[in-house]
Amino acid sequence: MASSRAAAIDAVSIGVIGAGAMGGGVVRSLRRAGATTHVRDVRADATDAARALGAEIHDSPATLARVCPIVIILVVDDTEVDSVLFGADGAAAAFIPDAIVVLSSTLAPDYVTALAPRLAACGATLVDAPVSGGPRRAADGTMTMMVAGPANALARCAPVFGVIAERVFEVGAHAGDAARFKIVNNLLAAANLAAAAEAVALATAAGLDPRQVFDVVNASSGASWMFADRMPRALARDFAPRAATRILAKDSAIAAAFAARIGVDAPFARAAHATFRAAIDAGYGDDDDAAVVRFRCEGTRRDSA
Repeated sequence: MASSRAAAIDAVSIGVIGAGAMGGGVVRSLRRAGATTHVRDVRADATDAARALGAEIHDSPATLARVCPIVIILVVDDTEVDSVLFGADGAAAAFIPDAIVVLSSTLAPDYVTALAPRLAACGATLVDAPVSGGPRRAADGTMTMMVAGPANALARCAPVFGVIAERVFEVGAHAGDAARFKIVNNLLAAANLAAAAEAVALATAAGLDPRQVFDVVNASSGASWMFADRMPRALARDFAPRAATRILAKDSAIAAAFAARIGVDAPFARAAHATFRAAIDAGYGDDDDAAVVRFRCEGTRRDSA
């Protein structure tokens, strides 16, 4: 577990803005390690869960930023990042001296690169630190992090990273370096899941038992981490959102757009995005992204089961 691996987090207060599927796991890992943890989330259920773990709850990003030298942001997209940083009662106007913002959302690399000087103007340093592994690994402290930023900022964050992640890859010195790594990873995640949904739809139409298909593929060359992780949920028709379909749609869109900007043809990113976009249009947007399997097998959603 992360708490037995990591160095102690001294008496530093750690802020988490966005305590949902992944952020809630980060809060759990920090509290398990005994870290003083401050949380801001707009959703009552996320706030209640963080409070139950012993986190101090804040009514705005600004009040959190006033007491936390390290602030981890885990919200959905760049619009939400801008809101929690620069919107009404945003954190950017309230950072304490030498604050560090650990940006762990999956975002377009160009946005992340441009964010660094905006935060520097507010006296804060940006550490680009997207995460991977899903809510269970976030809660266990075993997720993967890709981190980039100034060496002194990474050193200050190292004890925190040791608590919330099992593997930490330092991939660059500049904001946007880690975001590019995350886009490559998520292109593969989206393409693997879209292809898995297509394969199960084919198997079902061919009269094969989907559970036996899972066993065979998972022991064979067609296996992938996404197939092994998502297919049991799909087979159990468990679509309670861990990572919602619309999140992977966003991530695959970012990958396709970034590839186009740098002149790389990315047909699999485009095809994966089209699959997830169609699933959203069919009513699966707020379901777990494993629901893309149901979408490919059944089409338009008819109920909430």
